[in-house]
Amino acid sequence: MSLITVFALSAVLHLYIGVRLVSALPAAAGVALALVLAASSVLVPSGLLARRRLRPPLADRLTWAGMLCMGLFSSLFVLTLLRDLGLAALRLAGGPDLAAVTAAAVTVLALALTVVGYLHARRPARVRRITVPLANLPEALAGFRIVQISDIHVGPTIKAPYLQAIVERVNRLEADVVAITGDLVDGSVADLRSHVAPLAQLRARHGVYFVTGNHEYYSGVHGWVAELDRLGIRVLHNEHVVLSHDGAPLVLAGVPDFSGHRFDPDHRSDPAAAVAGAPADAPRVLLAHQPRSAAAAAQAGFHLQLSGHTHGGQFLPWNYFVPLQQPFTAGLHRLGQLSVYVSRGTGYWGPPKRLGAPSEIAELRLAPSA
Repeated sequence: MSLITVFALSAVLHLYIGVRLVSALPAAAGVALALVLAASSVLVPSGLLARRRLRPPLADRLTWAGMLCMGLFSSLFVLTLLRDLGLAALRLAGGPDLAAVTAAAVTVLALALTVVGYLHARRPARVRRITVPLANLPEALAGFRIVQISDIHVGPTIKAPYLQAIVERVNRLEADVVAITGDLVDGSVADLRSHVAPLAQLRARHGVYFVTGNHEYYSGVHGWVAELDRLGIRVLHNEHVVLSHDGAPLVLAGVPDFSGHRFDPDHRSDPAAAVAGAPADAPRVLLAHQPRSAAAAAQAGFHLQLSGHTHGGQFLPWNYFVPLQQPFTAGLHRLGQLSVYVSRGTGYWGPPKRLGAPSEIAELRLAPSA
């Protein structure tokens, strides 16, 4: 898509909101909204394209402005569509003219949702505790705790202080294993090395493990694999480790992102290869960025898969679109004998906005099934 097309599309979508709302508002409010929409129509595509044209810190500042505008635009656009549908239904029913009051309501509500969503996105992720029942779990593994973080998206709007708060909260949990299930970064190692440095402080009894997400492939996957190794984090690439916990074995495996082969043929996700040669009688846990790895994981004989990618939809109404691509949106699910836990993400992507899908640090406790 050409640069002109991107800006033209943004202008048309913002113009739709302006045409439907501005004239229905009081004069001063209408002028203010028109100015905001005009600025947003330029800043949204500029923010998306900033890192292609500019270098930090200017690129980061432009991205910040564009993403804030995108969050507001998203709510305005959806609410304006709903308003138009409601007004059309009201006219057909012979109801009163509510154009002015609904235009004001849409504007105020969009602003309120953007502010609340921003506050939810920028606060440190809270710990979400989940008990995962597994059949034939050895007694020694009852209570084994995996702390999962996912989809942090260190980049233009998420920097070292944000990540440091996550690391400190994770370390306080004193986990048996820390699992990072992809989409850690949005940018190159050269630009973000100092901002991911807090990861070197992560501690767990049996170590810290990572699998790639799709955004690592946009950001130079080979450089990031080397950098995580330097930080003391084990990257699992279609392979497994056998952990001995109080004398009982547990198989922890990992696969590249579901789409990894599109960027490097050697990065095809293969749960069967990841578990090849593993003890047959040990519980098997797979780290896989996208939930749609679950079918292959179940066929390979895994008992639990930990994924992210979806952000739980991040904010309404996008959670309703996730099922178009992924089998699960958030939380704990079952696929045959496989349990699948999908994190809502520990950071955010794009607009600093979360509504109805709070960020999380997941603490998963294994337990024998009834």
